[in-house]
Amino acid sequence: MKKENGQTALVPLFHSQDTISGKVCIEPYQGKKVEHNGVKVELLGQIEMYFDRGNFYDFTSLVRELDVPGEIYERKTYPFEFPTVEMPYETYNGVNVRLRYVLKVTVTRGYAGSILEYQELVVRNYAPLPDINNSIKMEVGIEDCLHIEFEYNKSKYHLKDVILGKIYFLLVRIKMKNMDLEIRRRESTGAGANTHVETETLAKFELMDGTPVRGESIPVRLFLAPYDLTPTHRNINNKFSVKYYLNLVLVDEEDRRYFKQQEITLYRLKEDASS
Repeated sequence: MKKENGQTALVPLFHSQDTISGKVCIEPYQGKKVEHNGVKVELLGQIEMYFDRGNFYDFTSLVRELDVPGEIYERKTYPFEFPTVEMPYETYNGVNVRLRYVLKVTVTRGYAGSILEYQELVVRNYAPLPDINNSIKMEVGIEDCLHIEFEYNKSKYHLKDVILGKIYFLLVRIKMKNMDLEIRRRESTGAGANTHVETETLAKFELMDGTPVRGESIPVRLFLAPYDLTPTHRNINNKFSVKYYLNLVLVDEEDRRYFKQQEITLYRLKEDASS
């Protein structure tokens, strides 16, 4: 998992309905004791908005009490288990929001302040192959100047998929410089008047250099695996959405730009299910 400082860290990976189990070990310094008012472990699913950093909205909260109030004189180990945990959303680290799962251990103490320890988890969820996956066909044009038709082989793609398609030029009366296909991610956070939208261009793929002739057909073949993509997230707990778009960009010789954008759905497929 990539952390905020850009470094990567190894963290446990889980899927929804997995059982999360482990051990909590508490060991006082030699010759010391730990007086406490109880020990507990919590499994939390949290959403944090970066404009409200530090305030977490908990959408999952499970707790296991590990010890009653008392004193710990030597190393003590507490096993714990959260069976078949419902974790409906994937871990997500975005521009303005993050969704995380964390194990939180609390040693409650009155006078000296409680001892808190955290362990992050990553959750990834697989989706089945869609039953219906229609192709995308669209026309775009500037009256009496340009008329093109583009077609993509489907509208839903898994994260290691290949986008295949064709672009047909039906009318060309302006001089084109180049044409690119972009993958864009649009992250929406908040709601109503407080909605904030952040758009990133994740990939740019040159389809054509120069002016095409009428009747010409340009093939599209774009591999998704090299790019840092996530599944599409729609209205996660009324907090945020993440959508992906194919953006066709045409530039003429006077550097005027023409766009045509089409939403696609991305999903995570089990590695052995893509055949």
